[in-house]
Amino acid sequence: MTKIIGLTGGIGSGKTTVANYLLEHNIPVYIADDEARKITDSKKVIEKIVALFGNEVLENNKINRASLAKIVFKDKEKLAQLNAIIHPEVKKHFKKWLKNKIDHKFVVKESAILFESGSYLDCDAIILVTAPLEIRIERTMKRDNSDRETVMQRINNQMSEEEKVAKSDYIIQNISLENTYVQLNDLLKKLK
Repeated sequence: MTKIIGLTGGIGSGKTTVANYLLEHNIPVYIADDEARKITDSKKVIEKIVALFGNEVLENNKINRASLAKIVFKDKEKLAQLNAIIHPEVKKHFKKWLKNKIDHKFVVKESAILFESGSYLDCDAIILVTAPLEIRIERTMKRDNSDRETVMQRINNQMSEEEKVAKSDYIIQNISLENTYVQLNDLLKKLK
């Protein structure tokens, strides 16, 4: 049976870097955030989001992600309400995706909120990507062209690193690419 390896980490930790490395090594990786974005564009989900958050999150009949983010990243309850709409749909999509991967020893499910969504319960093991807080802040500010305050709001709405470490099986310290790749190669030997 195909094992499911969860891949998670806080904002700016380098989950995408790790996921891309795994993809380059022919390991199937399901990017939950990408699928969630696609699902958010479906008519059924748009209607649910507008019903909950109002027309101010709608622009040209699509969800304005920036407007929605401003609301949910300041309010954990609203973020939980949004997740309650999107995550059941992502879970259904992942099950369909997984059926096409049964010839693989393992697949990776990447999700920023693997623990918060409860998706970790479906995983056989968890990889946590970490980096020092200041590096994460700098990476995110540069990537998103955002200010420190905005990044800190998002970090403060995520589960703490300590809680994630306690729930994870493997930790990848993503400070330098070279070292990250060495850690990943060692981990892949263990998983194979």
